[in-house]
Parts: sequence; structure tokens; C-alpha cells
Amino acid sequence: MNSGNSHQRTIGGGVQHVLDYLKRMHSESPAFFYAIQGDTEHSNGNIFWADGNARMNYNYFGDTVKLDTSYQKNGFRVPFVTFTGLNHHGQPILFGCALLFDESETSFIWLLQTWLQAMSARHPLSITTVADRHIQMAVSQVLPETRHRLCKWSIIRETKEKLSHIYQIHPTFEIEFNKCINEPDTVEEFESQWGSLVLRYYLMDNEWLQSMYNARHHWVPIYLRDTFFGESFYGEDSDAMNSFFDGILSVSTTIQLLTKLYEKGITSWHEKELKADFDTNNSTPILKTPSPMEKQAANLYTRRIFMKFQAELVETLANPATKIDDSGTTTTYRVSKFGEEHKAHTVRFNDLEMKANCSCLMFEFSGIICRHVLSVFRAKNVLTLPSQYILKRWTRDAKISGGVTPDERALELPNSAQESLTVRYNNLRREAIKFVEEGAKSIHVYNVAMNALKEAEKKVSTAKTKKFGETHLTNLANGNLDMHAGDENQVAPTDSLVRLLAAQKNEKEKRIHELTAELDSINQRCEVYRSNLLAVLKDMEEQKLKLSVKVQNARLSLKE
Repeated sequence: MNSGNSHQRTIGGGVQHVLDYLKRMHSESPAFFYAIQGDTEHSNGNIFWADGNARMNYNYFGDTVKLDTSYQKNGFRVPFVTFTGLNHHGQPILFGCALLFDESETSFIWLLQTWLQAMSARHPLSITTVADRHIQMAVSQVLPETRHRLCKWSIIRETKEKLSHIYQIHPTFEIEFNKCINEPDTVEEFESQWGSLVLRYYLMDNEWLQSMYNARHHWVPIYLRDTFFGESFYGEDSDAMNSFFDGILSVSTTIQLLTKLYEKGITSWHEKELKADFDTNNSTPILKTPSPMEKQAANLYTRRIFMKFQAELVETLANPATKIDDSGTTTTYRVSKFGEEHKAHTVRFNDLEMKANCSCLMFEFSGIICRHVLSVFRAKNVLTLPSQYILKRWTRDAKISGGVTPDERALELPNSAQESLTVRYNNLRREAIKFVEEGAKSIHVYNVAMNALKEAEKKVSTAKTKKFGETHLTNLANGNLDMHAGDENQVAPTDSLVRLLAAQKNEKEKRIHELTAELDSINQRCEVYRSNLLAVLKDMEEQKLKLSVKVQNARLSLKE
């Protein structure tokens, strides 16, 4: 293993297992992308992959990305790297994975270029990484127009290691340092607090702190609020990597287990997204104000995003807007919380364009409108959200393209004889969600839905087998089977086809058996849900009966 900048790593067998998995996945789905750099035979060649779902999700949510290389600090046995983002529920979604055995600048350049190729060369607005010199150089070369943020959490952790003697001698330093980083509302406020901090603890000549100060535009929140990162910043320390595979992969995970756990993570988050979709579409949030804007937002946003918006709207009651200037079409307001006038924010509102800009820059940073602008809207009697303040990526319809599908080149599918995989996937997913919603409304409909699913599974399996047979018959008719006249060992075309079909049938039966076992497992879970639902319904009936008795008694009392 080489030392120094390349940090090359080698691990025992198992790389071939991953490669076999990637080849199989690509053969099953042309949208599955993978690429290899270097020497995989000696277990030190870098590997990248992204499935079709990751690539489609990037079309909807590829505005901000996190490159998670936390294995470097956490001592993982497998050098696993992920590209992640946020979906319309604010949940992490995967945009690709890699095994990076060589951590040189060249490797990171290759990784970013390959990932960008898989994502149809569409650059994100922002990317978050750890503070690593090789990564920073690679990002500046491959993504020169993308805003690069360094993970604040990892910098604070490293600061604690570098200044451990200060942390031990001065217990208050940690509190003051974190406050200096997280709480300033203006650049001037941060600069003042930082200067006071280094003077108070005699750290003016500390090289580490000086280097972090020089890089402040890349990690201190106040310098980054003008760029979209998809995170709200009220009371959140949200730039930590929050790995997609937390709780699934561990430092002891071997490369042999990686693909299995990778699929487990994919399945787990897919189920969480479906649950969030279901909760959003089948329950009505409790409104806290009579505002038409709140009702509008409840119908537009996903549940989690609406809760964030609602919190901002409620805060307007404690954050009144005071007009301080009125020049032509632009009115300037000062907005602050009662008793905290020193923390006021400035909002400029254009009457003609119905646009408002706040000094807190929350909308620019998170895509969710802030309490200060909402307070001005209330003062100006703006009753509904202007369209420019509704970011589609946070809405229920984030994945509905309105007839415009993501660029098919992103999935590198052949154009002939194929419909868009994106269209098929979205249509099936949308109809499946509707099916689940209707199927869960009553026990009777649930049972009908489950029977229909079982029948549909049989029909899909039959269609796939039939398609295979037709393909091979066509090949035979076109002379595509390799036949040599005069060969004594030659097998008749019909026998060849029978053998091929038999082998395929065995494979299909094996797959059907696996799917049946999976379906049985799902049915068991559904039965648990059904039992819980029955218990809830029973409890509701009992409560209804008790209430009915109380109402009857009240009526009798009134008659008496």
C-alpha cells in the first residue's frame, strides 16, 4: 500500500462479487450504470454505479448533492462513497455509489466525471463534502459553477481534535465557538465574534484556526445562505452527512456483504418514501390559522415541508412587519420578534412583481419562505402564495413532469422499440400509489386489492415468459442460432429452443418462488396492519357507542 497523498487501500477478495452483481444488474436493466477505473483484479480499482431509480430521482431532486466519504474518518473496512440528495419529503435519496480504493485527486476527478456522465452531465447548484484537499481540487475542476460547501460538522469535530488542549483547559470555549459559527445573522456579526474569540483565548497565531478562517466562505453558514442547499436553518445543524446507509453499513461490513446491505438500504428508504407519500395524500393536516395561504400550502406541499411552512406562518404572529421606507414600487419593512428588535431583518417588497427579498435569505437557502416575508405578505394583504415562492421540488407533484419527461439520454436507453423507461416507471408508480390508497380504505376493498395483486403477479410472470419464447422463435426464424451443416453433434433447432426455454423456465420458476416468498412476507405485514386497523375501528365503534349513550342521556335530561 502506498503512503502519502494517494492513501491507496487494498482489501481482500470480494471485488469480483461486486462486479458480478453490477454486470447482472445492468443486464437486467439497461438504465443501471456502472464504470470501473484502474486494476480491479488486484482489488484496488475504483468502481462507480447508479441504478435507474437514482438517475431518475436526480432529474427531480438534483439541485443539491452531498458527497459522503465519511468512511475515511470512521475506519470502515470497505471504502464506500455515496452521492445523496433530498427528496420532496426532505428524506435522503441516493444518486450513486462508489468503492474508492485510491483517494488521490485523480481518483476524485474520475469519480465526479463518471457520476456526472451517469447524471446526463447536469451540474447541481450546490455540493457538500468533507474538507479534503483532493476533493476540493476535483470539485473546482469538474464542477466549477457549483457552489462547494465544506461539511461544518466535520470541521467542528476536527477542530475539537486539533485544539483538544484548549477544550480541556477552557470548558467554555466549545460553547462560544459553536455560538460564533451558528448564531450570527450578519457577516459583520460573525467577523466580530470570531475576532473576539481568538483574542480571548490567545489563538491569533493558531495555524488550524487561521486556515479555517481563510476557508470561512465554504463552511460558515452566514456566507452560504444565498445558495440553495435544501435545508432550513432554524434550530437545525443540518449539514452533517446523514449517510443514506446509517444503521445498515458499519465499520465491520465486508465487501462480500456490501451488495446485500446496499439493496436493503435502497428498499428501506423506498418504503419510507412510499409511507410519506401515503401519509401526505391520505391525511389532512390540522390548520392553525384561518389564513387561505395555510390551506393552499397544505394542499400543495408534502406533509413534512408543510409543517416547516406552517411553523414559519405561525411565527408571523410574533414577528410584526414595520414599514420603514416607501419609494415607488418597492416598500421596505423591518421585521423582528417582540423583545428582540436588535435581531430585526429587512424585507423589500415589490408591489408590481409581487416579489419580496429578506435579509435572512431563508428562501434562497431552503426553498421555504421565511416568517419575515410572510409577515410582510400579511401586512400587504397577500392572501395566497405567489407562484415564484412555491418550489416544485417540495410539492406533492414533484415527480410529475406534466408531459415533459426527463432527458432519456440520461438513462442511455436504446431509442428503437422502447418507450421511455421514465414514463413507464412513473405511470406504474403513480397507479400503484392510487391502488394502495383505495385498497386501504376498508377491509373488503383491501381483500379485493390483495387478490388482484396476486392475479396481476401471475399475469406479469406469464407475459415475461411469453415474451422470451417469442424472442427466441424470432431468432430461430431469422437464422440467428449458430448451426453448422454436417456436424454429427448438431442439435436440431427445435431441441435447442426447447432446452433454452426449459432453462429459462427453471430460472423463472426460481424467481417466482423468491417473489412468492417475498409476497408472503408482505402479506404477513399487511395482516398485522389489518389487525391493527380492525382494532382501531373497533375502538372507534366503542367510543361512538359511548358517545351515543351520553347524547341520549343528555336529551333525556333536557326533557325532564
